[in-house]
Amino acid sequence: MVLPSPLCGPPAGSVARRSVLMGTAAWCLSATACSGGTKTVSPTATPTAGSPAASMGSGTTSSAPGSPTPSPAASPPTELPAAVAWHPGPGEIEPAAKLAAVRLVEALGTWPAGQAGDGAAAERAARLGVPEDSATQLAREAGSLLPSADAAVVRVIDAQYGGILSDSASVLVVCDQPSLTGSTVKRGGTTVDVRLSRSSDAWRVTTLHPAAPGPARPLTAAAREVLAQSRIELPPASVADIRSGAVHESVLRAMLQLAGTYRLSVSVVRSGHPLDVFGTDRPSDHPLGRAFDVWRINGRVVVDPATSRTLITAFMRAAAAAGSYNVGGPVQLTGGTTANQFFSDDTHHDHVHVGFSS
Repeated sequence: MVLPSPLCGPPAGSVARRSVLMGTAAWCLSATACSGGTKTVSPTATPTAGSPAASMGSGTTSSAPGSPTPSPAASPPTELPAAVAWHPGPGEIEPAAKLAAVRLVEALGTWPAGQAGDGAAAERAARLGVPEDSATQLAREAGSLLPSADAAVVRVIDAQYGGILSDSASVLVVCDQPSLTGSTVKRGGTTVDVRLSRSSDAWRVTTLHPAAPGPARPLTAAAREVLAQSRIELPPASVADIRSGAVHESVLRAMLQLAGTYRLSVSVVRSGHPLDVFGTDRPSDHPLGRAFDVWRINGRVVVDPATSRTLITAFMRAAAAAGSYNVGGPVQLTGGTTANQFFSDDTHHDHVHVGFSS
């Protein structure tokens, strides 16, 4: 028997695990868009800053035989990287729901020069087949997904469930989003809680809730250490969460403890997550700054069936040992200090949730 988590959502009403054809998506997205037959149009095609191609420079410097070739100084990028469409991998529940959410976020948050603003964003949504009134509404809700810039590119880091039921879902689309103003490229990104409903086996986006982390504040020692720890990978919205000072020390200490053994890729900390446990009126620990989710452990994606269940189980138990009272994931574990310390449901098949009571 699966025990529901007191703060992470019940398995009751969740969709049974099954394969779903990826061609079904919101508003009947075109077959080429769903299959990757057409790429998102990129404002430019320059490698991302920090990638090997971006850091090599455009020329070489001659040197004497046998001596090392000096590396030219890296120049700040002046063009945006190419857009790369995200696709669900193996092991997904309802991949069509994730694909519908991601395609809309990619369309709204990626534009060339001259196409900024809500109006142009609504037109991009409409090109996916979104009805005009819905496209206008969703563009207005896009918030941090539409930064003030001449051009921008969304690159999705991960798409995980904030909740999945038989006829509704929350997909948390975690993004990098570099933007270009004039000749200056600015790093950025956000996480969008995309809400969807299903009718006639098609998923339709109904509302968007972008992250709003709040202003930066002076950092604690633990926060500085987390941000400096290379074994903790944080997306832009989670970095901003930590800089806001709204993340509890229990979360930061647990991340550091886990990083002593694992490389953890965090998807969500505080912002960009549903305020309540999906499908309930119970407050989630995430908006309170008392939880974080991990979508990849030691470079292995949690949702991938090829990822060792032994690795995931060990990580979940290590999270409990780090002080979490509420550990959810794709494996139902026994034991624990309380009856509900470990839980598993469809929502948590694609990540490990680590929650704290204070």
